Parts: sequence; structure tokens; C-alpha cells
Amino acid sequence: MVVSPGTGWPGDTASRSTPVADRASEVLRLAQTAPTLRHLDGRISVCRACPRLVAWREQVADEKRAAYAAEPYWGRPVPAFGDDRARIAVVGLAPAAHGANRTGRMFTGDRSGEFLYAALWRAGLANRPESVAAGDGLELRHTRIMSAVRCAPPANKPSNAERDACRPWLVKDLQLMAPHLRAVLVLGQFAWSAVWPALELAGYAAPERIPAFSHGVEAVCGGGAGPVVVASYHVSQQNTFTGKLTPAMLDDVVLRCLDVADLPAPAA
Repeated sequence: MVVSPGTGWPGDTASRSTPVADRASEVLRLAQTAPTLRHLDGRISVCRACPRLVAWREQVADEKRAAYAAEPYWGRPVPAFGDDRARIAVVGLAPAAHGANRTGRMFTGDRSGEFLYAALWRAGLANRPESVAAGDGLELRHTRIMSAVRCAPPANKPSNAERDACRPWLVKDLQLMAPHLRAVLVLGQFAWSAVWPALELAGYAAPERIPAFSHGVEAVCGGGAGPVVVASYHVSQQNTFTGKLTPAMLDDVVLRCLDVADLPAPAA
């Protein structure tokens, strides 16, 4: 079962009258005219612009994983989650089929989220170290989490066309965060390649040279006046189970974002 807008799902800001983007040109128009983050989140959550992603996310929500057979699935695009006045943006790849596509909240209900939210909690950016469901009481401080593509893709691999169609949502998120945004933590190479054109379209001048993706690499937008963009390996199980990304490595880049955002480091 796919959750319909306006049914009281925790965090759902869409209503039955929220305009729906059913093609890429409508994504651009509706993103550009969203006056607030709340309006933007609602419009994102009902988008139907990419037929392959719509079919997949709804198939997953209908067939379900056996462990979640009794649960309703969100089965819609997943908007950003976190503080509306965030100084730190976290940008991932896309919702997981049985994680955010099930729970309706970024990095919620899967192992990747467990790894990420534990790090944010250790840094003082979350009020609890885990994220199980959209109504579990988790709150983020100074942080807003989003993805380059807002629908769960087959095999966790969105196409370049789907990335580009979804880009206006990311651009508007970054624009509306502009008064406070100081750091962007990018999870994985796909998001690294997606975030730079989005930042430019959001009004941030690109650095003279964008470095190749590598864990811990960073670059500054706007000739030093814009946010600092920091790269991390993605928090996928493929990386965390093999030790390619360790808790200490993730803590390092999160603490770097705290420093850039002029936020206090957690007590030792």
C-alpha cells in the first residue's frame, strides 16, 4: 500500500490539493515557485515525473519485504528532513527501497541510517542515535538531510536523466537554506557529481577546480564566501560492513562540518 498525501502520515506536508509534477518541466516550475521549505517538501513528496522510478517505488510498496509485510509503505518521493534553519546540509544518493521508501523519512529504517544518525548523535546534531520510523521522536539540530534523487531507484542506480530531472528539487532546497548554510556533507560519488551543478544553479559560484571525489576531500564555493563542501564515502552497508567507511572516518568529516559551521564540538 502506498500512503496517500493528507492522510496524517508523520511529517507529510502534502495535501490532496498539492500540485503534482508529472514531467521534468513541471519539476522545474514547481521547485522554482515553492515559497518555503514546507511547500517544497510537499511538492517533492507527490512528484511523478520519472515513470521508471514511479513504477519501481510503488511496486516495492506493494510487494514489500517479508519482514515489513504488515506495514504500510510510504512509496512516494522522500523530501528532506531536519532543521529548517540548518547550517549543515547532508546530501545522499537516493532513498533505499525498504528504508526511506518504506518509512517516508531520509535514512530511516535501514542500516545506512543507523550508521549515519549514530554519527550525528555523537556530534550533538541529533537528539538520539537511531532512526526507526517517521514518528519516533528523532530531531536534528542545525542539520538537514536530502538526496540527489528523491525516489528509490531499481538496484539503487538512478539514471543520469532521472538525476537531472530531480535536480530542481535539490537546487531549491539549497537556495532556501542559503541564509544559514555553511557546510555541505556529500555522501558518495554519485551525490558528489550531482551537488556541484545544483550548487551553481542555487547561486553559489563553483571553485576554480572541483577536486575528484575521495573521502575527506573538500572545496569552497563562491571564492571562499560560500559553503564548504566536504566528501564522505557513502554510508551504505557495502562500505560500512567492509570497513571502507568506519565510524571514526565518518566522525572526522562530521566534525569538520561542525567546525566550518561554527558549531561547538561535542564534549569529550
